[in-house]
Amino acid sequence: MLKRLLKNTDYITLVCVLILFAVGVVGIFSAGYATDVNKDEYIKQLIWFGAVFIMMIVIWCIDYNVFDIFGYILYGINLVLLVLVLFMPSLMGANSWFNLGGMLYQPSELMKIACIICGAKFLSILKNNIQKNDKKKQIILFAVSILIFLIPIILIVLQPDFGTAIVFLVILAFMLFKYGIKYRYIFIALGLILLLIPVVYFLILNPTQQERIKVFINPELDPLGSGYNAIQSKIAVGAGKLFGTGLLNGAQTQYGYLPIKSSDFIFSVISEELGFVFSVLVVVVYTVLIIRLIIISKNARDDFSSFMVIGIAGMFFFHFVQNIGMTIGLLPITGVPLLFVSYGGSSMITSGIAIGIALNVSARKSKSVFLE
Repeated sequence: MLKRLLKNTDYITLVCVLILFAVGVVGIFSAGYATDVNKDEYIKQLIWFGAVFIMMIVIWCIDYNVFDIFGYILYGINLVLLVLVLFMPSLMGANSWFNLGGMLYQPSELMKIACIICGAKFLSILKNNIQKNDKKKQIILFAVSILIFLIPIILIVLQPDFGTAIVFLVILAFMLFKYGIKYRYIFIALGLILLLIPVVYFLILNPTQQERIKVFINPELDPLGSGYNAIQSKIAVGAGKLFGTGLLNGAQTQYGYLPIKSSDFIFSVISEELGFVFSVLVVVVYTVLIIRLIIISKNARDDFSSFMVIGIAGMFFFHFVQNIGMTIGLLPITGVPLLFVSYGGSSMITSGIAIGIALNVSARKSKSVFLE
């Protein structure tokens, strides 16, 4: 059985993860080099990845058919934590983190995994175990599948953390597309979203968030305030040119002009000091990783595992597009990290669990693995 697992495992996915992590550690090292505050973040990142890699191996070994139990438990725990975190002190303008003795925990991170597992379970039941003429059960199961995502989305919006909330929407969209939802429902949903945009802007967003949107459209409106991050990031990316300014030689990175450089703007650090070549490498590796996840989902043994992996692909897709998009000025600035590249324990754990599940599914794409 072990030989079959090793033979079937998608090693291209694993190699992509290792490359992204290696590039990220180099970027984090450079980001903290000229400061005493974040100087050891790359060491912490190495420790986090070491622990997460062991976790990935453990997840790879377990029969994924028991993941639904783990998903329900994880969902319940983090749902409670998402309520409690609203009463925590605000950090960077949002009530999103628990401060555990200097270590920050963001419950919305592991909730992504919980939603993926629980959503995949209900969608697989809906697709295979409900008769087509039993409309009542179909509606109930479909509604539950949506509520699994909708409840945490509402709680995350209340923090407020709109970037993370959109991650859940994208994951759900990928899973519903895999399910085979009719296109008219997709267009109806898009229409409702467009109609809700002015409502959200004028009635839900606070003045600071409204200002961010205005500055995204034109950063020069507030070059030393809300537009500062976007301007400095684009300067850093442009300064790198083809081969970069050289490691530890980036003016924006080393002189402190670039904000939140080890996490949110790690791609800007890489672009400035390692240049266009390494930036393209990150984009290519991420693209390959997402394609491999889609292939794993396509070749999965059953619908439950297929839905899980396509949800994971949706998660990586949004983080990839949003993070790089905001650093080059194409998308609004949010706190969405570049998975496996940005510094952060919570996102590293979430990413590691997700990849562990994907590798697990890829290793068990053959029925014989279960039978032996």
